[in-house]
Amino acid sequence: MGTDTVRTTAVDAPADRRREQRGWYFYDWACSVYSTSVLTVFLGPYLTSVAKNAADADGFVRPLGIPVRAGSFFAYSVSLSVIVAVLVMPLAGAAADRTGRKKPLLAASAWLGAGATTALFFLDGDRYLLGGLLLVVANAAQSVSMMLYNSYLPQIAPPEERDAVSSRGWAFGYAAGALVLVLDLVLYLGHDRFGVSETDAVRICLATAGLWWGGFTVVPLLRLRDRAPLDGAAGRTSPGFRQLAATVRDMRRHPLTLGFLLAYLIYNDGIQTVISQASVYGSEELGLSQSTLISAILLVQVLAVAGALWLGRLARTYGARRTILGSLVAWTLTLAAGFFLPAGAPVWFFVLASAIGLVLGGSQALSRSLFSHLVPPGKEAEYFSAYEMSDRGMSWLGPLLFGLTYQLTGSYRDAIVSLVLFFVIGFVLLARVPVERAIRDAGNPVPRRI
Repeated sequence: MGTDTVRTTAVDAPADRRREQRGWYFYDWACSVYSTSVLTVFLGPYLTSVAKNAADADGFVRPLGIPVRAGSFFAYSVSLSVIVAVLVMPLAGAAADRTGRKKPLLAASAWLGAGATTALFFLDGDRYLLGGLLLVVANAAQSVSMMLYNSYLPQIAPPEERDAVSSRGWAFGYAAGALVLVLDLVLYLGHDRFGVSETDAVRICLATAGLWWGGFTVVPLLRLRDRAPLDGAAGRTSPGFRQLAATVRDMRRHPLTLGFLLAYLIYNDGIQTVISQASVYGSEELGLSQSTLISAILLVQVLAVAGALWLGRLARTYGARRTILGSLVAWTLTLAAGFFLPAGAPVWFFVLASAIGLVLGGSQALSRSLFSHLVPPGKEAEYFSAYEMSDRGMSWLGPLLFGLTYQLTGSYRDAIVSLVLFFVIGFVLLARVPVERAIRDAGNPVPRRI
């Protein structure tokens, strides 16, 4: 895997540029199955059951002597993985920008995460510590790899192509997630016919997600190219929090970029909370079965492919900023409609899931492409580390508001509609960002339509 180093920030020849873009799409195809099959569907319930097998009579496990309720172990492991990612991402991002060697770092983080995910096959019995350790490694590695992957976007696509390229990447990811989830559900629901236990079926689903991730990572590694750092970009990388502080200080020189990042942090917190709490709303408030909820997750995955491509096309006409603002209005209306869903009526829940799927992929894809215009040249990975932390590391206010609203009102309907606040505030903040001036201040050319 040679570096094939070039000096330009984007490939000049159209054929070479398309080749890199097609390779870039395949990393979304590779790693999205981890988010869908592992994190969203299988690992949470399974790791919790393993922790309960190891719990004492009071329901506690004691990693490193610390009493932890078995039912909370998965959530705490995810939180620890976020802390690890926050420490590593700025370091990896700065190193990638200052050496120009993104591809070896992408390979290392992707295969580390894929290896840890594959090793979940050995999670059984009461080996909860093994599961927690592998989850922390896999989740943190995926965050680092996605930061490096996203930072390629300004280098492989000129400004006028980024919305479409970013949208296709998200579409590839959702398509892979849907495909693998269908195969997983065939095995899981029909495990007796395949001659395996339910537990073994879960372990196979977890391990095959890691093999898929690691195997398809080869495609982008063969097609993406390293680029030499811009003049003045090379230098010493500070460790951990010092590098994060240095990145934040540099971002303060671009307050409009920070303004967009703040808006994204808020409305993305709402998006992530809807995704994570929709199944709770469906089961606890609407009384829907587990099979209905899993089918709804699959529906969201399928429609997110079409939604990402559809909103990408709208952005060509109306610009990314206006299209994102429109998607936030759609999110608000969807949550308002969710408040009135009748209990015990899966058809209407599927309608809600359809609406979520259509705006989910597009709002995420266009946010990524819009941010790529606001990054100073030569600092793509460093700035995308802050973007990735906003995406993964800061999404705690939404679940907190959801939980507090339910605690105070006793109603999941009130809890789900309370999330409208994130989309309203995010809309107002994004509408106030003068995007064209922000792009010029970052030192980038302004696209014809933004």
